[in-house]
Amino acid sequence: MSADGRQGLTIIAFIGSVFSPYYAWDAAQDPFAHCAMNVVLYGERANRFAMTERGARHLARDAHSIAIGPSAMEWDGSGLTIRIDERCAPVPHAVRGTVRLRPQGLTAGPFTLDDQGLHRWWPMAPSSHVEVALDAPALSWSGTGYFDTNDGDGRLEDAFARWTWCRADLQDGAAILYDVAHRDGGGRNLSLSFAADGTRRDIRPPLPAPLPPTRLWRMPRETRSDDGRAAVLRTFEDTPFYSRSLLAATLDGQPVRAVHESLSLDRFRNPLVRLMLPFRMPRVLG
Repeated sequence: MSADGRQGLTIIAFIGSVFSPYYAWDAAQDPFAHCAMNVVLYGERANRFAMTERGARHLARDAHSIAIGPSAMEWDGSGLTIRIDERCAPVPHAVRGTVRLRPQGLTAGPFTLDDQGLHRWWPMAPSSHVEVALDAPALSWSGTGYFDTNDGDGRLEDAFARWTWCRADLQDGAAILYDVAHRDGGGRNLSLSFAADGTRRDIRPPLPAPLPPTRLWRMPRETRSDDGRAAVLRTFEDTPFYSRSLLAATLDGQPVRAVHESLSLDRFRNPLVRLMLPFRMPRVLG
């Protein structure tokens, strides 16, 4: 998010695009055949969504970098540089420019999200400084951000029924909530607070806080906060199985603005939902 709260950006590099209908329909289940650089821009001047899926010949990677088609990420030991050159769908707007992320500190290691340890999540840099310089659309801003990694040994929809996640800046660091409902019952509730240098701190588990469903697709939303209250300031994404929102809440004793996501893997499994996805997620053959 930008420092003034008016612009937002999400970038995800996928090897094995977990929300890809093409991957779900592929009998070979080869993750390297389903790669994508997802770039989503939110703001008062421009909104963009780009997620073009590409095959293995469009992927290059080593210990410090990954390139998927014309876009790439590179880690230099102290920061991440992301060079974006993507095109939206179905309206072919360009998204092109450079993003630099500098973590204030790194955390100790990953968390497992399921009882079998098949799905792992590492909030590597909960507090980072971000500089955005885009040529298309013409936008430049700075703010705070977050850098994490996910990897797994099975389909998300086989392991989980749904989850909610949110992250908020604190005066010194960040708070992250991750609530996962397992497919076979039970779940995992993570209430995390990190100092700016990545040191984990104890946090009292916040209380459940109801949220209204999204307007278009009626996606259920819920979160947690110190006083059991939260408000939706803006809905960034309203899709049949996923929502992303900006919330006002209280965490770790502080009023915060949190980026929140709600995912329904029950909805994602619906064949009709998967048939809708290629309109926003085209695929380059080969």
